[in-house]
Amino acid sequence: MVRKWASLPSGRVAKWVVLALWAALLVPAFMLAGRLGDVEENDNSAWLPGDAESTRIVERAERFRLADTLPAIVIYDRPEGVTAADMAEARADAEAFTGIDNVVGQPQGPSKSRDGKAIQTVVQVHKDKKGWEGIGKVVDAMAEIGEENAGGLGFHVTGPAGHAADSIKAFGGGGGLTAITASVVVVILLLTYRSPVLPLLPLLTAGTALVTSEAVIYLLAKNAGLTVNKQSSFILTVLVFGAATDYALLLTSRYREELRRHEDRHEAMAEALRRTGPAIIASAATVAVSLMLLMLATLNSTKGLGPACAVGVLVGLLAMVTLMPALLVICGRWIFWPVKPAYGSAGAAGEGIWARVGTAVSHRPRTVWIGTALVLGAMALGAFGLKADGLSNKDQFTGKPQMAVGEDIQSRHFPAGSGDPLYVVAEAASARRVKAALSDVPGVAGVRAPMVRDGEALLLGELEDPPGSTAAMRTVEQARTAVHGIEGADAQVGGNTAIALDTQEAAARDSAVIIPVVLLMVFLILVVLLRAIVAPLLLMATVVLSFGAALGVSALMFDHVFHFAGAEASFPLLTFVFLVALGIDYNIFLVTRVREETLAHGTRRGALNGLSATGSVITSAGLVLAGTFAAMASLPLVFAAELGFAVAFGVLLDTVIVRSVLVTALTLDVGRWMWWPGALFRRHPDPRAVPSDAPSVCTSA
Repeated sequence: MVRKWASLPSGRVAKWVVLALWAALLVPAFMLAGRLGDVEENDNSAWLPGDAESTRIVERAERFRLADTLPAIVIYDRPEGVTAADMAEARADAEAFTGIDNVVGQPQGPSKSRDGKAIQTVVQVHKDKKGWEGIGKVVDAMAEIGEENAGGLGFHVTGPAGHAADSIKAFGGGGGLTAITASVVVVILLLTYRSPVLPLLPLLTAGTALVTSEAVIYLLAKNAGLTVNKQSSFILTVLVFGAATDYALLLTSRYREELRRHEDRHEAMAEALRRTGPAIIASAATVAVSLMLLMLATLNSTKGLGPACAVGVLVGLLAMVTLMPALLVICGRWIFWPVKPAYGSAGAAGEGIWARVGTAVSHRPRTVWIGTALVLGAMALGAFGLKADGLSNKDQFTGKPQMAVGEDIQSRHFPAGSGDPLYVVAEAASARRVKAALSDVPGVAGVRAPMVRDGEALLLGELEDPPGSTAAMRTVEQARTAVHGIEGADAQVGGNTAIALDTQEAAARDSAVIIPVVLLMVFLILVVLLRAIVAPLLLMATVVLSFGAALGVSALMFDHVFHFAGAEASFPLLTFVFLVALGIDYNIFLVTRVREETLAHGTRRGALNGLSATGSVITSAGLVLAGTFAAMASLPLVFAAELGFAVAFGVLLDTVIVRSVLVTALTLDVGRWMWWPGALFRRHPDPRAVPSDAPSVCTSA
């Protein structure tokens, strides 16, 4: 049955049918993929859990027309002191702002700072269906008005609306990210294949998979309630190109090997698919299942990311086991030009670098794996210094966008929390008691008179500390304790700082729930694939150790080299899921080949042959995946840079050290117990196996 399935995409007629089906599918896919941005949601509801207090208060605040608005804080500054003409200009601008679509009500201000060097105006901006994109257009219109007759007066739009505007500009480089990612893939494939034509096939197939997956995700977001945002979109691009190209490398390498053994290229591809299919499918299933488990998250941004990326991986798998084989067989042996694998020719002997590494490890495997584990453990200690408690608005960018400059100016001349208050909604009858309690909270600079409508009151509390800071979030916690204790008030605290706090708490809960479930599911997949228990346990341990080491080194780099202020609350969980799922990929590629070799040569020779056979292709796959994630640094966002660095470093660490040294040493030391309690454990080593110190004769894959 497996052999029959494997021969379908490479059949003499079926290959043309496969190509025609994918070509027909691309027509509607292109149309739907181009509309993905129409269903993206980038407002608070797309990120927060529905039961968070800051989310619930949004619904209660709708009657006060503040539920769907963000404050745009307009800052003017003149170092030598603002003039009467400057104040007149700020008043004229404030009046002009009211004529901009989606500006709500009358601006608050302008007001001059106590030192007389800055002016502040607060404008409420309505969040329409376009989310950040719509806010960005409003901020651009405000900037056009403010800069028209500035006369040397500094002008900046900061606050939540300014952050949203700069965020959409940062994410606007998504098209550039796709181009950079594709370029990285092409360069690495050129170096791997040493062929100017062959890299075009995996690139074409990965691009097809990306467009198709975007179309599917659009349909799910449009009709099935899937939450998609800018974060999901750029991670999807990187993941599809990286994972799909990895599968292409494994398949193409085995296909080239089989072309030397089969005169008919159709038979060669069928055998290549039969041999690599289980590993590729298990790999994709591991990644997809791990990503789907993100649906257990309470954070909507994390919950939506999981199925979106899982769709990308599964579509990439489908493309690489159908379209890619069809294209390779259609093109024939010439696609490998200038070094075409001729039938009957000898492949590269197993005397390359990975054979030498295996031989070196085989002399003292126990010493090697213990030493390697200790080094990785030491690297993991740096993870205790990771500051993953969220980032303030201005710290979310790698550079200094206009909102960050404006926020710095605002903090020098105005109270830190001005313009971005806490929202407290309570029963109108309890408004005075709530105001009194809120005013007594340390960190609250003042409370405005309540607005009352339909039996409820809205109070605005000004923070003493910068919104989103640790100190401000501590004030939110104290404010909630104070107002929740008022009997009959039904008071709730929201606002942007409360959103940051709820996000942090939800992310901590998500990590505690999802990480153990991911480990369990990946373990079960490995048990089914390898028909053993010991090998899956050891492989899981190596990947978790690798994740800890990558996280530790990343924390040190973020703090001491890149000088980032910290990391987003969801960073550890997403890094874990990507590194564990993708790291297991390479162990699957290696150990399935080791198992195949063990059937003929015993575990010791199987481990060395497996490393020699898969070494180059797995290294190339690791370079591709690391390169695609590293391309995320092209976006001027701290989250993208941190996730890209951590996954890229972790993949390289897993590929070069964990897979080649640690796993190989463990396999050699544990021996046939790796396969306990399966049938392979009970199988005695083949007496014809070559001596343990002899060079491998397995052809390189």
